[in-house]
Amino acid sequence: MKLTNVKSYVIKTDAPHLGGLLWYFVKLETDEGYEGWGETAVLSTLMGLEDGYEAMVRGVFDTHLKGEDALGPETIYNKLYTSLTARHPDYVMQGIISAFDIALWDICGKFYKTPVYNLLGGKCRDRIRTYTYIYDLEAQGGLRAAAGSWTTDPDRLAVLAAGLVDEGFTALKFDPVPQQKLKQGMRPPFELSLAEYEHADKAVGAIRDAVGNRADILIGTHGQITPSAARRLAARIEHHDPLWLEEPCPPENYQQMGRIAQSTTIPVATGERLVTPYEFQNLFAEGACAFAQPDLGSCGGITACKKISNIAEANYVLMAPHVWGGPVITAAALQIDANVPNFLIQESIYKSRGFFDEIVKEPFEWESGDLIVSDRPGIGIELDEDKLEGYRGRFVDFATY
Repeated sequence: MKLTNVKSYVIKTDAPHLGGLLWYFVKLETDEGYEGWGETAVLSTLMGLEDGYEAMVRGVFDTHLKGEDALGPETIYNKLYTSLTARHPDYVMQGIISAFDIALWDICGKFYKTPVYNLLGGKCRDRIRTYTYIYDLEAQGGLRAAAGSWTTDPDRLAVLAAGLVDEGFTALKFDPVPQQKLKQGMRPPFELSLAEYEHADKAVGAIRDAVGNRADILIGTHGQITPSAARRLAARIEHHDPLWLEEPCPPENYQQMGRIAQSTTIPVATGERLVTPYEFQNLFAEGACAFAQPDLGSCGGITACKKISNIAEANYVLMAPHVWGGPVITAAALQIDANVPNFLIQESIYKSRGFFDEIVKEPFEWESGDLIVSDRPGIGIELDEDKLEGYRGRFVDFATY
């Protein structure tokens, strides 16, 4: 079965843009009528470069995929990895490779009439535990407003957290570290003030008081602070017993990440910006994380994520795939979650519904804190191309995002 064509879609989401302002999809077509969907997750990196993304997708397909056997995803992954990265990958190109890889596995599952997790070795679980960011869904003015309570109002944060736990979530994430320094021209990593440390302690404490032991608290920092600041932050909040401290410093220095991990009782989670099994192996070699967070839309797709999970298992590291994007990344992550023995928890954009439902033919099923594993073939979802055409969009102004 030969690959014959590719289509690309850059989709602008509705406010409050949960999962990102733009989503980047590809659709692969074959000479036997089978089709597969993929998605690229490197969202902010591609802001303003939408035309370049679509041109790159077409160029990679015409040069490397057209006429290839659609039932050989690992063979094609290795070809793309070697040809397009010279075995020294970057975040953007690996994201495009990821989209093609997911689409190929989707085709394989449909051809063999089975979910991808069966092609990976079978299903370990039927339900996938999820967590969400604490969003203020009543806020007006887009994601920045919806996320305002992350860093400004511990009392409001506690109310929102308790509400999400009442809905069924057993884990919640938020960023207690203010991000306004980015607006002042500073770039990560930076130090925090004593007032910011105190605020973080109050915010985490407010959530703990509100949810008790009904839910885990996950701390995000988006790799903005220095290793020394991360150690001080961990010392201030560890008495609230968070499940993890996520990306506590920029991700490129594995040794520093390891030193942070060894300095605190809070487990470190990281990996959303890492690509390929090799980078994760460097991370694990430093003892730098307890929970690995590859993103299926940037780490190398299903092929690479399965390899990452195997290496993680050998290092007693649990998997917690990252999602900040659309339904295809989510569906691909669920195939890994269902298959691997060392799974912990899956990031979800709220309940993986909302704007997802505008473009998928059959919605995800979320119940009592879990996503339910589908038995549909392939990755388990189909996008509605007519709806996608209606949502084609381009970057306008990051300040409004």
